[in-house]
Amino acid sequence: MSEVIVAKGQPLPGDPEKKGWLFKWTNYLKGYQRRWFVLSNGLLSYYRNQAEMVHTCRGTISLLGALIHTADSCTFVISNGGTQTFHIRAHDEVERQSWVTALELAKAKAIRAQESDDDDDQINSGPVPQTEGESEDAGGIARELNARFHDLRTCSELVTRHGTALQRSLVDLEIPPSDTAKQVSERATLFRISCNAMMNACSEFMSAAATSSARMSRALQHEREQKLRLQEIVEQLARQHDSLEKTARSTPHAAGGNGSGPNNDTEDEEHEFFDAVEEGTSSGMEDKNSFVIKVPVNRKNKVKSGESSDESEAETVTETQQVIFVEDKERAESAMGGAEAAALSLKEPDNKEMDIKIWPHVSQATDSVIEGRPRRTRVPDKPNYPLSLWSIMKNCIGKELSKIPIPVNFSEPLSMLQRLTEDYEYSYILDQAATFSDPAQQLAYVAAFTVSSYATTANRTTKPFNPLLGETYECDRMSDLGWRVISEQVSHHPPMVAQFCEGVSGWQCWQEFTMTSKFRGKYLQVIPLGGAYAYFPASGNKYSWRKVTTTVHNIIVGKLWVDNHGDMEIVGEAGPAAGYVAHLKYVPYGYFSKDTQRKVTGVVKDPNGVPRYVLQGHWDTRVEVAAVTSASADNTVCKTGKFTLAWERVPAPNDCDKWYNFTLLAAQLNEAESGVAPTDSRRRPDQRLMEEGLWDEANAEKLRLEEKQRAARRELEAAAEDAAARGSPPPPPRAPVWFTRQAAPGQPHLRHLYNNKYWECKQKQDWSACADIF
Repeated sequence: MSEVIVAKGQPLPGDPEKKGWLFKWTNYLKGYQRRWFVLSNGLLSYYRNQAEMVHTCRGTISLLGALIHTADSCTFVISNGGTQTFHIRAHDEVERQSWVTALELAKAKAIRAQESDDDDDQINSGPVPQTEGESEDAGGIARELNARFHDLRTCSELVTRHGTALQRSLVDLEIPPSDTAKQVSERATLFRISCNAMMNACSEFMSAAATSSARMSRALQHEREQKLRLQEIVEQLARQHDSLEKTARSTPHAAGGNGSGPNNDTEDEEHEFFDAVEEGTSSGMEDKNSFVIKVPVNRKNKVKSGESSDESEAETVTETQQVIFVEDKERAESAMGGAEAAALSLKEPDNKEMDIKIWPHVSQATDSVIEGRPRRTRVPDKPNYPLSLWSIMKNCIGKELSKIPIPVNFSEPLSMLQRLTEDYEYSYILDQAATFSDPAQQLAYVAAFTVSSYATTANRTTKPFNPLLGETYECDRMSDLGWRVISEQVSHHPPMVAQFCEGVSGWQCWQEFTMTSKFRGKYLQVIPLGGAYAYFPASGNKYSWRKVTTTVHNIIVGKLWVDNHGDMEIVGEAGPAAGYVAHLKYVPYGYFSKDTQRKVTGVVKDPNGVPRYVLQGHWDTRVEVAAVTSASADNTVCKTGKFTLAWERVPAPNDCDKWYNFTLLAAQLNEAESGVAPTDSRRRPDQRLMEEGLWDEANAEKLRLEEKQRAARRELEAAAEDAAARGSPPPPPRAPVWFTRQAAPGQPHLRHLYNNKYWECKQKQDWSACADIF
């Protein structure tokens, strides 16, 4: 049912490497449908039939960062980390293996091609400009050389064909018939003519190549000069922009001016909520608790991520409605539960027990011990090694963040596995959420917990270490903070982290974290993919969400600063919370906005679309929640209780700016511990050297570890190619040790789920399954 295209030499762009009929999963109504698949140049595309190849492509997935997984004897799955997933079924096991082998080879070729591009520091930003006095551009030169080479190849084939015939004729001379001499003479003449044509073609090709080489050298020199001038212009513009930013910050905003900058959102897409001003206050004056939140009204018929365009339902048009929230002072106390009333007392500034109630983990973490000694409270100071970030990043514009070779000078002595563990610094919010029986109230506190994970990003502008494939990290704080977490780098292309955390108070969290990122010169944008989940076993409630976009500004010049912005939707998936949803709005930074910066607003709705709770605050300081005491799906005026404090950030240590702006928990994450796995991030040598201030040694060790990982991958790719040449199945890629890729309960997509083996193996000190990565 499938056809392999075999070509001489390298296939030309667009020539398919494999094509054929397969069955693709569409949806639960249609199931698997017959589609025509084409594998070409590292891309797998599909069509309804062969005739559509010339005009309509139904879906394409890049194999460069894809995960290829065999589900059963006839089914395999291709996923690029969350945005696209193809479930494909072949007619039999032989055909499935043929496709999987071809896909693995195409993926290996795409990775090698990408790595070869990354090794080149010269980034081509367009066609080479035409220099003065030249009549041909680079495209014309290439076409001329290609035409000359085609003539040369044709002549070569003629010489080979006539030379073979001449050799046969010379052999026939041993048995001389009457016309052998005439035949030899004719073939010798043809061979001489072909040789003359070959020589002429070679001469023309060499002449054209010499001329073109001189032109290309001049054009390349011109391009280099233009690039240097462009860099100077960009740096000058960046300095001017930084000066304008400082001027804009120091200039008072016009009264009531809510500038028409890029932060204004369209009114026809979202739903606005307002806190009402108190009675007797003019409409032009704002109450301190007033805020605007814009959320979708209708969530039905949304396109699921990973589904293709031809089988997905269209998204319905969202209606908008303005709802005013008015504080109901008479019912404020009755609307709050006991836990909320207790939390309200924390807002009193003269409360002597404030540190114990709102920041219980501070004293616990400070007094915590490890292996009979107190845990450390800081890391060594950051050395002052001046190095221009622009000098490194200027040749990386447009590249993926994970592909940029950044020295440790711009990193922090933590891996991404450890950085994600910081999400549980304020785990007491989940402890409190576990005590609520009302799904709306529980969801409001889960939403506050998701906001708290961004608390340290405002002043943490350094980059964590990219984990090696198979690298792990454990953090067991059951004795003091009431939770433990295990994380593992489960994929390298694309980079993906799987993490599982469990709390002693009755909650579990897990996530698959991967991202797409691009450096655009002035800023760096990170868009998280994958999903995060929270589960409360006592009630069966399960919630899922995806993190918002993070942007790092002033890459070229000026002080680096971070902004988190976008919409987050936390959805109740199982248990009594099924159908509940929380909409959070992270307001983007705006120079001329009257809103305070880093603002977050949100609303919790029940399955009928009725608002139940509202949230407001700032992602770097605090979040408050309030119950809605009177509301309906169609009512434009809703009443709320008083706002109570759900989360407040712990003040940073006084001198943390000297040691990477770490919090107390962050300073303890990389502290050496015995008994951890040999793949644990604490044992990573380059990261340890950087923490100790030996940055030159850390950079050298970082290069060694990365080359060791590349060598292991090349060895696996070579084994796959040898197996394909023999017609046998390729060796399986390195599988995660502590996570298993499988379908999550109630979900069709494959996820990396914790296999419940790590802590048992740690107790036995059985690390035989761990690879040698350091």
